[in-house]
Amino acid sequence: MQNEKFDIEILKLIENKLDNIYSIAKSNYNDHPELMDTIENLAKVANIFAKSKIQELKGQDISSSPQGLIVSKIANSYDRMQNYEKQKNDINIPPWKL
Repeated sequence: MQNEKFDIEILKLIENKLDNIYSIAKSNYNDHPELMDTIENLAKVANIFAKSKIQELKGQDISSSPQGLIVSKIANSYDRMQNYEKQKNDINIPPWKL
């Protein structure tokens, strides 16, 4: 038996947790849309990686071409975080004087 860096059963548990995170973020979207969308996208990306790794470890061909979806989900999350940083830095609080 090879010394695998990833275990299929652990990857399945990770995949399950990521599905749960995705579901919670999706169902609570209205609470904070930007945050939940970012969490949803990142959970989806990690899940795609886990599924691809499981297929690879089983010796199966990866059933789809996940790279495009991963790139778009990461880009969306990246843009949201960049906008958050910009908004945070653009807040002008007038100086407090006595």
